[in-house]
Amino acid sequence: MANFRTLDDIGDVRGKVVLVRVDLNMPMSGGSVTDLTRARAVAPTVLELADAGAKVLLLAHFGRPKGERNSTMSLSLVQGAAEEVFGREVMFIPEVEGPVVAQSIGILQDGDIGLLENTRFWPGEEKNDPAFASGIAANADIYVNDAFSAAHRAHASTEGLARLLPAYAGRAMQKELEALDAALGNPRKPVAAVVGGAKVSTKLDVLQHLVSKVDHLIIGGGMANTFLAARGVDVGKSLCEHDLTGTAEAIMDAADEAGCTVHLPYDVVVAKEFAANPPSVRTCNVHEVANDEMILDVGPQAVEALGDVLKTCHTLVWNGPLGAFETPPFDAATVALAKVAAALTKEGSLISVAGGGDTVAALHHAGVADDFSYISTAGGAFLEWMEGKDLPGVAALSR
Repeated sequence: MANFRTLDDIGDVRGKVVLVRVDLNMPMSGGSVTDLTRARAVAPTVLELADAGAKVLLLAHFGRPKGERNSTMSLSLVQGAAEEVFGREVMFIPEVEGPVVAQSIGILQDGDIGLLENTRFWPGEEKNDPAFASGIAANADIYVNDAFSAAHRAHASTEGLARLLPAYAGRAMQKELEALDAALGNPRKPVAAVVGGAKVSTKLDVLQHLVSKVDHLIIGGGMANTFLAARGVDVGKSLCEHDLTGTAEAIMDAADEAGCTVHLPYDVVVAKEFAANPPSVRTCNVHEVANDEMILDVGPQAVEALGDVLKTCHTLVWNGPLGAFETPPFDAATVALAKVAAALTKEGSLISVAGGGDTVAALHHAGVADDFSYISTAGGAFLEWMEGKDLPGVAALSR
């Protein structure tokens, strides 16, 4: 994974046209961008190239227009947000290839920034059409990918262009790849992984891949109930995929063979209804769950034991909350373990890498997002990396 070209390999870019694939698929409300995180993530790459004298053309998708122009998904809507973050003017260009782009490049001065239209307005983007990629490449000299979040897609703007132009990883992409390599590619051992979420079925490939990669696999969320049921525990009316208990057993068997310890909760927080602070909430041993109760969080004794596990580890990969963290008091286990991981990271004994939408939200909720070594905001790409899959947009940047 570490064998990719970066901006340090790019040489002199003055006067060159550099296509930079970015992720500007930002949330909107009332016609305004409500979260600038993704624009801020790519700003270092964009400004480094512009300050070095390149004509920077930004390539991005926005929403799902399905190969047709749609004014509600035009990247002109994020032009102002990009200018706010970059601190300079950004020219909007309503095409991605052809004479309009060529004319716009002629207007741009060295160091200027242009924003091309939504790549997904053209069917050739998602089809990775070579002719479409060639049309975009014809106006450029260099290609930089700074959108790890789209790297699992073999699209024209993520994979096709990297085959046609000298291709490099931007600073955000570089940071992500180096963090992921430190987490699973070439980690300091022992390694722990926290995998949570509602259903085993959504994380099967992740679990099957991780048992051969980590020393400790901590399973939380609704999926832990399926593993508990596989071990003969009556989980009452908890969310549980009873049809996958055989699969859960197979994963635990594979973990045993690989020398990976699977950690399941032995005390749990239960309630008769799923609501905020219900009167029926209580903590009990996992074998004492009543038929009319559901498991909604990991118990405090188990969390304390998991904290002790993390203290023996040097690397942590985290994807998914331990309980129904959006609904108090079922956020307690996630918050408590996240604070342990954050403290160990701050003291320098743990490299902590987390990713996935729920995970990012949970770590912000716990107030520790800034204390983790690295937090990936890439949902699907992060998950596919955890599954051990090759990401086309990354593979195309290999030396």
